[in-house]
Amino acid sequence: MSTSIAKNIDDLCQEKGVDREIVIEAVKEAVRAAAKKQFKSGEDIQVDWNPDTGIELSASKVVVDEVTNAAIELSIEEAREMAGDEVEIGDALLLPLPMEELGRIAAQTAKQILFQKVRDAERSNIYDQYIDKIGDLVNGFVKRFERGNIIVDLGNMEAILPRSQQSRGEQWNQSERIRVVINNVSKESKGPQVEVSRTSPELLRRLFEMEVPEIYDETVIIKSAVREPGERAKIAVTSNERDVDPVGACVGMK
Repeated sequence: MSTSIAKNIDDLCQEKGVDREIVIEAVKEAVRAAAKKQFKSGEDIQVDWNPDTGIELSASKVVVDEVTNAAIELSIEEAREMAGDEVEIGDALLLPLPMEELGRIAAQTAKQILFQKVRDAERSNIYDQYIDKIGDLVNGFVKRFERGNIIVDLGNMEAILPRSQQSRGEQWNQSERIRVVINNVSKESKGPQVEVSRTSPELLRRLFEMEVPEIYDETVIIKSAVREPGERAKIAVTSNERDVDPVGACVGMK
């Protein structure tokens, strides 16, 4: 069973690009919630991960002289029968609970919690990966169209190209290669996290950086860029070297 659970965790980590420890913690939290739903007598539920046996479910009980709450307390006599005479009042013992007793509803609860936790971790990874790339030029493929928006496949995730960020006159086909700039990255729990643009002035900047060596090596600097997408665009450039004509470097010598 442990091997099966461990393999499922490894497969999930590889598929979602999520750290293994995060998935294990998500599994533990999911099982804990399911167990509390199943065992409703108020036990202090503990869930641990054992590399050899997998998930271990137990109830923590405090050793007392006289039991007043059987859900969280254990008499000194019972405790010593279970763990030996060295047990003292005030100690806490972990009593194993059978995983098999988790019912269908509890298992479904665990599945839902696990899915949400992994999804949250996945979105956090995407946010961390792309938040510093705002303004960067990226390549993708047109994946599908949704109510005027274009969903762009960036390889490891989907981004949204809203209608408002599309250039007039441009038409795209499914599976067509597309260049866009990262416009915004969100931590919202629904919908695509990364918004891309074809109208941002940053697209113009990045294309000039690719095509003009003097801009790429910062001999020529773009001071500002403005666009009327689909109509016209202007950039203001300056040179860091006296003998380099910034305009000529961008459009060719007169």
